[in-house]
Amino acid sequence: MKFFEEKRKEVMGHIEKFMLEKMNEYLKPIDTIWQPSDFLPDASRDTFFSEIKEMQESARGLSYDLVAVLIGDTITEEALPTYESWLTMVEGVSDNEEGGWMKWTRHWTAEENRHGDLLNKYLYLSGRVNMRMMEVSTQYLIADGFDIGTGHDPYRNFIYTSFQELATNVSHRRVASQAKKDGDTLLSKMCGVIAGDEARHAKAYKYFIEKIFEVDPNEAMLAFEDMMRKKIVMPAHFLREVGLKIGQTFGHFTDAAERLGIYTAIDYVDILKELIEDWHIESVTDLKEDGEKARDYIMNLPNRLLRVAERMKNPMLEYKFSWIYG
Repeated sequence: MKFFEEKRKEVMGHIEKFMLEKMNEYLKPIDTIWQPSDFLPDASRDTFFSEIKEMQESARGLSYDLVAVLIGDTITEEALPTYESWLTMVEGVSDNEEGGWMKWTRHWTAEENRHGDLLNKYLYLSGRVNMRMMEVSTQYLIADGFDIGTGHDPYRNFIYTSFQELATNVSHRRVASQAKKDGDTLLSKMCGVIAGDEARHAKAYKYFIEKIFEVDPNEAMLAFEDMMRKKIVMPAHFLREVGLKIGQTFGHFTDAAERLGIYTAIDYVDILKELIEDWHIESVTDLKEDGEKARDYIMNLPNRLLRVAERMKNPMLEYKFSWIYG
């Protein structure tokens, strides 16, 4: 175990310099990147209340399921303290408070923090959301934490974040598209810029894993196999409402997303295919016997999952969330 941890730290030290070289590509300058106030009514202007009225009129056209998905996405984004504390516990990250990986973690967190800020304010101003119920769910999600099966292993953690950032990109992008169809162009723009951030962040984490495959291919392959055997769970899988047990609301949230086509089982398979292609899994060399078996499992997995996904029925049971008025 000690050797395992030391090897991981050594690899993290090796790829740190590549991360720092690319950091300005994957994260944008703070002074020029968008901020939530760029999209929201300005309370100092005389037009503030009329702009809010316009927002609320547009928000009334959003379907119930779309509002539910948007709230679930917002709560997921607002559980950011959990994700930051989790990343700081990864092997090789917090060894040096002023080191490159801690710098990455803080700057990544700073960019992600804007997402929850923007969506929370939109939902508050929309007039359709019981904010107290939503806020209780957010506090529960942060307090309950999560268990995503990665431990402190950087390989498993970066595989997870690669997958998860791609998934959030899909979700926000589809919400943006659906909001536009429902007549809310402002919400569409908001979710579009958030999706753009997630796409950049996914590119970063995929790059980190790409560099890990170059120097430690067998262990990287085993980590990839392990994460896919466990199945990538969403960071909000403990989502709940007042009076419910941990995780009881999450299934209803994902059902709403599935019904709308915001994020589906097919999307899960498509993301896996993208990672297999981007990490050149089929052509990775220097694998041991267990690594070759892991590769075989990964390469065969998309077709297996696709067969399962195609047999799944679209969930029709509608659920009344405590978060939404009416």
